[in-house]
Amino acid sequence: MKNDATQKPCSASRSVMTQLIFPSDTNHHGTMFGGKVMDYIDKIAAIASMRHARKPVVTASSDSLDFLAPIRLGEVIELEAYVTWTHKSSMEVVVNVLSENLYTGERRLTVTAFFTFVAVDNEGKASPVPAVVPETAEEIRLHQSAPERYELRIKRKQERQNASKMV
Repeated sequence: MKNDATQKPCSASRSVMTQLIFPSDTNHHGTMFGGKVMDYIDKIAAIASMRHARKPVVTASSDSLDFLAPIRLGEVIELEAYVTWTHKSSMEVVVNVLSENLYTGERRLTVTAFFTFVAVDNEGKASPVPAVVPETAEEIRLHQSAPERYELRIKRKQERQNASKMV
């Protein structure tokens, strides 16, 4: 792990966004468009990455985006993101989306996602980022399992590059 001057806790990147779901956000089923949720997820993950790196970032990968339950018209969604793990210039960010019925107070996890961002310098070249230090049990769990997700990302990228050479 990097020295203390280049480490930051997961909480330093924690970012939260709240949105009320309007008719223009929904499909003919009265549930939120998946693409609209994805837009919000990419934004909040970018904010968390920039808070961690204190540099510009670019989206490198969307490893998983799992829709667990529908988000309904009139509900509020709360997106929470933070950096779970870092490599040299890349950062893995987890995003959880909770929906809330404002009349009943019922809250449920509706979407989870893992994104990877890369910090860049003024020339657009990859730039080093601080290590991340997990503190809570959930942060520790995600941090410990991140190297496996990193290896899967690398493998998936190599497979796609090899497949594109065959076309």
